[in-house]
Amino acid sequence: MGSVSNIGFPSVFRVPLDTQLLSKQMKNKSSCGFMVSNNYSVRLSPICCKVSESGIEENPTSKKASKIKNRMEEYNITMKRMTRNPYDYHHDLGMNYTLITDYLIVGSQPQKPEDIDYLKKEEGVAYIINLQQDKDVEYWGIDLQSIIRRCRELEISHTRIPARDFDPDSVRNVLPKAVSSLEWAISEGKGRVYIHCTAGLGRAPAVAIAYLFWFCGMKLNTAYDMLTSKRPCGPNKRAIRGATYDLSKNDPWKEPFESLPEYAFEDIADWERSLIQNRVRSLRET
Repeated sequence: MGSVSNIGFPSVFRVPLDTQLLSKQMKNKSSCGFMVSNNYSVRLSPICCKVSESGIEENPTSKKASKIKNRMEEYNITMKRMTRNPYDYHHDLGMNYTLITDYLIVGSQPQKPEDIDYLKKEEGVAYIINLQQDKDVEYWGIDLQSIIRRCRELEISHTRIPARDFDPDSVRNVLPKAVSSLEWAISEGKGRVYIHCTAGLGRAPAVAIAYLFWFCGMKLNTAYDMLTSKRPCGPNKRAIRGATYDLSKNDPWKEPFESLPEYAFEDIADWERSLIQNRVRSLRET
């Protein structure tokens, strides 16, 4: 691709999953009959420089960049400690995302209204599901209201279902409602669904995997491996298993989930999947 300058470079470039700057696209059919892609996209925010009267080049956003760098380091250290996720979030590179299926995108937080324009124009996004808490948005200094307004202007459905970052129990509790919103958006079929948390490495991919598990007839490990092979990330599998147990539990004397072996609920019977689907769909009314 050649070198990328920090002045006047394109606003978008694509990189494959091994993170080398090479153009690569692969498509094939999944067991659910949809198209899947290995695209991994990063939307960059332009870097601007100016020259002062003295002729010395200055960066007007240097203080902000330094603050963001410190927050990225703090965030990534916390993520590794709390989740054992080996991947880093690079907020300074802008929004990044991965096309998981032909209608489902998992990514990081949009950072400005222009990101919404890009998702609409370039990816055909008609729905956005945001899993962030207010404190997540505030931590990064995102003007969420301007993003929501732009969604409204572009007739993009924007839904918030907050889950606590780095907290598997919170993810477990939120998964049924989040998957309900995701399944509804996909079934409407008006465009692609963009689901995101902060980094797109934990909460958002967990929801996508749960959807593939519960609604596309995949085993949990199959869905997990499919998504993580496209987008390197570390969603909590136990949280998905726990939510599966919660939804399929219809026996008050059932053995507690905490006492079950690690492989429990990595697969489910047809009647359990049907029960889960009905219970998830019923959450649309709540």
